[in-house]
Amino acid sequence: MEDLVRLSAARWLMPLLALAGERGGLRFAEAVRRLGLSRGIARSSLDALVEGGWLVRNPGHGHPLRPEYLLTGRGLERSRWCARVMLVRDQVGLAPETLTRWTLPLISELTPGEARFSGLKAALEPVSPRALSLTLKSAIGLGLIDRRLEESFPPKPLYALAARGQPLAEALANCP
Repeated sequence: MEDLVRLSAARWLMPLLALAGERGGLRFAEAVRRLGLSRGIARSSLDALVEGGWLVRNPGHGHPLRPEYLLTGRGLERSRWCARVMLVRDQVGLAPETLTRWTLPLISELTPGEARFSGLKAALEPVSPRALSLTLKSAIGLGLIDRRLEESFPPKPLYALAARGQPLAEALANCP
């Protein structure tokens, strides 16, 4: 779960790692072109992947066709997983900008069944109540999560995966 939270922290970390897995490495210009990123966003995202230990800078770089970034052993493992998650995200019809930092960790946490807000907040520490509330509203609007009220006094809202969120949950469950 820790890697999922770290890779979800920025919108382009998972797509960049998946792209690096396709090629066994990554060239900066190719990443910018293929993902349509600005140079600044690409640079900061690649730096985050290096800091996370998924990529390393190629010490033998110098030829224009050599990748500037290489996958580490841990990065290779995660790149395959990221590629599966990105494929399912595309199949479900979600654009990268529709998923917030906490959407994928939230879906992963809801996999076993229903949960209350307080349980989700505790499980997704250090999420703030506002971030969790906004993520829940967004995920409900996208049809990834369902909300129902439990018949009690006071009524208790319960959150569970919707049918559209199930394929994403299955892809996330295979996290190495």
